[in-house]
Amino acid sequence: MLDNSSKEFVFVLSGLNDTRTNKHIYFSVGLIVYIVTLFVNLTLLFTIILDRSLHEPMYIFICNLYVNGICGASAFYPKILVDLFSDSHVISFTGCMLQIGVIHCYILCEYTCLTAMAYDRYVAICKPLQYHNIMTQRKVVKLLVIIWLFTILEVSAGTALTAQTPLCGNTIDKMYCFYWDVVKLSCTDITVHSLYGYIIICLHFSQAVFITVSYIHIIRACVKSKKERVKFMQTCLPHLITLMNFTVSVLLDIMFARYGSGQDQQALRNIFGMEFMVVPPLLNPIIYGLKMTQIRRRSHLFMLSGKKRLSGSI
Repeated sequence: MLDNSSKEFVFVLSGLNDTRTNKHIYFSVGLIVYIVTLFVNLTLLFTIILDRSLHEPMYIFICNLYVNGICGASAFYPKILVDLFSDSHVISFTGCMLQIGVIHCYILCEYTCLTAMAYDRYVAICKPLQYHNIMTQRKVVKLLVIIWLFTILEVSAGTALTAQTPLCGNTIDKMYCFYWDVVKLSCTDITVHSLYGYIIICLHFSQAVFITVSYIHIIRACVKSKKERVKFMQTCLPHLITLMNFTVSVLLDIMFARYGSGQDQQALRNIFGMEFMVVPPLLNPIIYGLKMTQIRRRSHLFMLSGKKRLSGSI
């Protein structure tokens, strides 16, 4: 049994062992993607914050997705970029617990935010006359507080449970720390961890059911009107694409973490582990920023005004 309470305890991340020969290429690509991810998210985030015409429930929830995407990307990229130029891919116990907390917060917050967005679209399309009475500014704030509070409570419980688990190993078959990969190193029975995992899955499966039911009602309403069909294509379709991509990639990674094994499958595992950390933070701004006309126009104006100010100062 290893003393994981010691300050000197470290985890070895073995997910990058196959990248030593092309590390300069991986580093360059990773750095570019990280910079682009931060740039597009921050640009659209400030566009929504600074433009009062975009202070509507749908755009506020989209803004929350951008914030969450920045958090997820910042928990993933910096450590991996450092490890690509390091001979030893290690992370301290405290650093690992912090990374687990932030990454899981990103995953669970994304799903809960998408659920709130489905509710917003349901009210907007199925109850348009009551929309402004239902989706008040106060209710939007409450939903945002619930999203983050619910997520933080879920993550805090899991991280605390993991931190107290006695470990018999320190090698993680992944590029970053993840809850189940650390739990697998436990010397003791992991029934409590499995129960916690199933509770989380059930909670978010209920969210998936809610989203499905919401979209059944939305599609029924859209069939009756051409105007509603246009609204569906502009606001609901991007939401569905984001939801399906995120759900499939997270489920594949969880299934592989629990049931997959073998070093020969490391490349496949890296792909599954990277997909939901890399694609949604980069895809969300592109989908919502480019597909939604109002955000696209306002972001162009925001960029042009920024260039004029810069040229004026020079």
